[in-house]
Amino acid sequence: MSGEGLKRRLGLFPATNIVVANMIGAGIFTTSGLLMAQLNNPLLMLGLWVVGGIIALCGAISYGELGANIPEAGGEYKFLSELYHPMLGFLSGWVSFIVGFSAPIAASAMGFSEYFLRAFPAGFASAGGESGMNPELLKNLLSISVILVFTAIHYTGLKFGAGVQNILTLLKVLLIIVLLGAGILSKQGNPANFVPVEGISGESGGWKTIGLSLMWIMFAYSGWNASTYIGAEIKSPARNLPGSLLIGTAIVLLLYLGLNAFFIYSTPPDELKGVIAVGGLAMKNLFGGPAETLFSLFIAFALFSSLSAFMIIGPRVYYSMAKDGLFFRSVARIHPKSGVPSNAIVLQSVIAIVLVMSGTFEQILTYMGFALGIFPILTILGVFRLRKRNPSAIRLKGYPFVQVIFIIAGLLILVLGYFERPVESSVAFVTVLVGIPAYYIFRRKQ
Repeated sequence: MSGEGLKRRLGLFPATNIVVANMIGAGIFTTSGLLMAQLNNPLLMLGLWVVGGIIALCGAISYGELGANIPEAGGEYKFLSELYHPMLGFLSGWVSFIVGFSAPIAASAMGFSEYFLRAFPAGFASAGGESGMNPELLKNLLSISVILVFTAIHYTGLKFGAGVQNILTLLKVLLIIVLLGAGILSKQGNPANFVPVEGISGESGGWKTIGLSLMWIMFAYSGWNASTYIGAEIKSPARNLPGSLLIGTAIVLLLYLGLNAFFIYSTPPDELKGVIAVGGLAMKNLFGGPAETLFSLFIAFALFSSLSAFMIIGPRVYYSMAKDGLFFRSVARIHPKSGVPSNAIVLQSVIAIVLVMSGTFEQILTYMGFALGIFPILTILGVFRLRKRNPSAIRLKGYPFVQVIFIIAGLLILVLGYFERPVESSVAFVTVLVGIPAYYIFRRKQ
């Protein structure tokens, strides 16, 4: 391993930016049409976004307390390793490696391609015709190209990467504000769109469909714990780490509610069903085709911000695992010039590219949602262990109510989501189980 290790360079503003950027991504700009197809009820959909935001805030408070007391790189990996057993920490890192960061990078890149296609459908059709390539293959190639560009950006160093990240995040928030302002000023929408059209239409209906919907919504909120993964690089972590989680999550909750209200106001529920590029459709309904092209393009590039944030955070988890001898030693390498875990960045990008080529957006969404729902529950249970072990630990308000709310809600979402989509959920569960023999292999090598 070369280099001097990770340095504390990030204050409250960039740490909060990373949380916001990590949360606002493919989820909010792609899931509302899929949710409407399942729920058929705009008000219920808005209510579930509120529920998801409350769950995320409860998680942010809990992780803020853990991060203030264990301010190291790795997030859940470090928390679970220190509070329970190294194997649990390894399994969370294993899931982060395959699902937690690589899959959202793939989803963000695929979301970019969907919006880019909506902006230039004729160009894509022409390119496919001239080259003889399938349009789906062209979209995949575009997604892969985006991943490679941001791999190169973050390979150059944290300072440059964080600077790009700050600019992208501010532009993305500005874009959302413009979208909301356009919806309010246009007066072209229809308040009647908020009226339910029919009953829930999921495969099993009722609570199972609501559970699956919340699983997708929690994917859109995933990232509320983002700054804990870079705890070793945050200045004054006892103050700035919890602050970044709470401020970032609260900002995103408000923006998500506004965006979903905008989607519903602009588009009848029947038209919204199943559409992935919902932002472009909304602008088309309010302002016509040119606005659809312009804002589809803007949203496509806005997705760069969340993809970039995952590029920053994920490699710090693998770096921390490798540093502890529980992953490939080469992944712990810090680049001597750029000061970043360079091999971890490249490895994460390779996994993301494989995922782009291997599944549909909805399949990846469900697979991610289930796998990512397991370890936060165990981690937040760790708050009780932390307080029992260390009475002098830094404590945040809300205990034990916020922890109980998150744990109960998380378990219900997993159970209901599993029964609604057993195949994707089972694959996610198997992914976790495969990590058990992998842990012992790395331990033996160590």
